[in-house]
Amino acid sequence: MFKFFKNVAREMRKVSWPKGQELTRYTITVLSTVIFVAVFFAIVDLGISEVLELISKE
Repeated sequence: MFKFFKNVAREMRKVSWPKGQELTRYTITVLSTVIFVAVFFAIVDLGISEVLELISKE
């Protein structure tokens, strides 16, 4: 078990962590993508709900 954590620590030192400006850009990209997808699916859901409501009224 100690060998595993030692290897994890060694690998973590090899990781190339993003700098502050990169991290900000990546965060904005992720948040804008999540917001876009959420709005897209909300609109699709609303459209499907309206179509089903129109079908059920007939």
